[in-house]
Amino acid sequence: MTNKAELIDVVAEATESSKAAAGAALDAVIDAISQALKQGEEVRLVGFGTFSVKERAEGKGRNPATGEEIKIPASKSVRFKPGAQLKTLINK
Repeated sequence: MTNKAELIDVVAEATESSKAAAGAALDAVIDAISQALKQGEEVRLVGFGTFSVKERAEGKGRNPATGEEIKIPASKSVRFKPGAQLKTLINK
């Protein structure tokens, strides 16, 4: 499985529901996680992992073409830390 459509197919088959229902459920989960992260909350899915927001401070960099120093603005990024069960599963 490499994309959302294939994930929807797997969920629909596993839950014996339509692709439309599985797609709506997946969209709802993704939206709920996204909204929680937007509000600065952490999302823990026991056994799977934890999604959190990490703030990056402003920094300095260089333009590779000109060598000119540039300012890299502060930003936020999403971090995923896999849970113990997921780590065990992929390391077997």
